[in-house]
Amino acid sequence: MSVHEPTYAVMADPDSAGVLRDRLQSASRSVEVWAGVAGLERVAALPEVGYVMAAIVGAAGLLPTLAAAKAGKRVLLANKEALVMAGPLFMAAVREQGAELLPIDSEHNAIFQCLPPVFASEGLEAVGVRRILLTGSGGPFRVTPLDQLPDATPGQACAHPNWNMGRKISVDSATMMNKGLEVIEAHWLFGALPGQIEVVIHPQSVIHSMVEYQDGSVLAQLGYPDMRTPIAHALAWPRRLTSGVAFLDFTQVAKLEFQAPDFARFPCLELAFAALAAGGTAPAILNAANEIAVQAFLDRKIRFTDIAAVVQYALEQVNNRAATSLAVILDADTQARATANDWIADVGGRL
Repeated sequence: MSVHEPTYAVMADPDSAGVLRDRLQSASRSVEVWAGVAGLERVAALPEVGYVMAAIVGAAGLLPTLAAAKAGKRVLLANKEALVMAGPLFMAAVREQGAELLPIDSEHNAIFQCLPPVFASEGLEAVGVRRILLTGSGGPFRVTPLDQLPDATPGQACAHPNWNMGRKISVDSATMMNKGLEVIEAHWLFGALPGQIEVVIHPQSVIHSMVEYQDGSVLAQLGYPDMRTPIAHALAWPRRLTSGVAFLDFTQVAKLEFQAPDFARFPCLELAFAALAAGGTAPAILNAANEIAVQAFLDRKIRFTDIAAVVQYALEQVNNRAATSLAVILDADTQARATANDWIADVGGRL
């Protein structure tokens, strides 16, 4: 049996890192073990590292992903929170340090594939883009009667019809907050104005997103819902490589459906659009409160429909400031988490 022996390993917990380090040493392995966010930042910026795939879920991925951008790496971005929380700072680091930023989220990777390469230097208007259409399946509750949503369970929320994802992202898909975060991410990735980004519910998840041009053309990227496709694209870009994904059989695609999202069903999506319009630290507040609310729902402390209520409360209570520094952004994140926890302790305790 072959043994994979990386040069470095980083673990979130320092104690666990110490245990791993001792075991590796006793097995005469030369792997260097680091711990925590500092370890992730350090490994992401190493001179011998060329590509960094940023796929840590949530705000925890911000600092190491930003470190990779500041080190001028090719960043394969799956951690949308890095742009949601610190979009202007992150994009400035990419430009100033000459980093390459390639999206891994299936929707943003699809948009990237549908845009001409010069869009990054010339802008969307110059290349004739009218709007970006982000597709989303609508999740497991797309047609569930609204009066049943308060009683939805974590198991039901995590039962995504098309994608196999972690529990947090699955709940975000059920509320469509995931799509809301993707709207904010698309704003920063592609320089799109809020009014140029639309969300379309597409239950089959065959079209991963589309770009509409001023001449009436619409370019779409299609494929089976498999993350190996966008990962392979970003790893090989500007070339292509075999990903192992099955090829799409159009004779087996019975129909493709599209509909507008209903904000009464998906209030988190509306809150995300509002946070993008507000700017400043509002997106960071949105993200932080959502992370707390989703975990509380998974822990059965609040109802499914309370997730949006927690986020809205945080957006109303935490002061929105200009996102002028990382310190300001992280402070807003901390305040939003505390505010969300206050709501949960008050209301959740009475459920």
